[in-house]
Amino acid sequence: MTDETWLREAPLQVLGRLPDSSNNALLCSIASDSGPLRVVYKPQAGERPLWDFPSGTLCRRERAAAVLDAVLGWGLVPATAWRSDGPAGPGIVQEWIDGDVDLAVFPPGKVPEGWVGVVDAETADGPVVVAHRADEATLRMVVFDALANNADRKGGHLLRTENALYGIDHGVTFHVEPKLRTVLWGLAGASIPESLLTQVADAMDGLDALEEWLTTREVEQTRRRADRLLSSEAFPSPSGEWPALPWPLI
Repeated sequence: MTDETWLREAPLQVLGRLPDSSNNALLCSIASDSGPLRVVYKPQAGERPLWDFPSGTLCRRERAAAVLDAVLGWGLVPATAWRSDGPAGPGIVQEWIDGDVDLAVFPPGKVPEGWVGVVDAETADGPVVVAHRADEATLRMVVFDALANNADRKGGHLLRTENALYGIDHGVTFHVEPKLRTVLWGLAGASIPESLLTQVADAMDGLDALEEWLTTREVEQTRRRADRLLSSEAFPSPSGEWPALPWPLI
């Protein structure tokens, strides 16, 4: 992954706006020892107001997600740095990931080993099952999203490269109210492996690092979500009080 020093300090060359972004996300290039690197720059000033998240906080939540990932030591979030000197003002700069959407559809009854079904759907070609993997990286992502209270884990925010799995677009995370909305429900209610629970427990003291980017109450609620996971020892299930799936799924 990219050294965050380059993201914080190297000059940004804006290449263009990412057209599918709901906010003003800019594709940029920075120079590094290994040559030009593509990055995404999300200025605070370009955030679209949301009814349920405080204005001007989405890019800070993106940085907080990277800090949480670093505390856990899982390498799920691309390198993400805060820039106060961006061309459109303060915001985050994140390593660009060239990866494939890590979500698939299969005929009913044909979900292969290593995958788990999430939801049945109808297409023009007939019924399908939307499924995700059940490997260790995906299990970590499920736990990460539960801790971060991720309200938008759609398939397009779950990218698989040859060597790793990455989660992107973490602007709507860390709300104090339950907001978990994800395509990764295939293991809902199943036992969390002991190794992951140990890693979460070991990370508890490091959650203080979130205080630079979140409110005191948001950090407290993150700790409570961690405590609930450690107590239940089970992957979360939909609450029924909030839409469980993001839309679109991809």
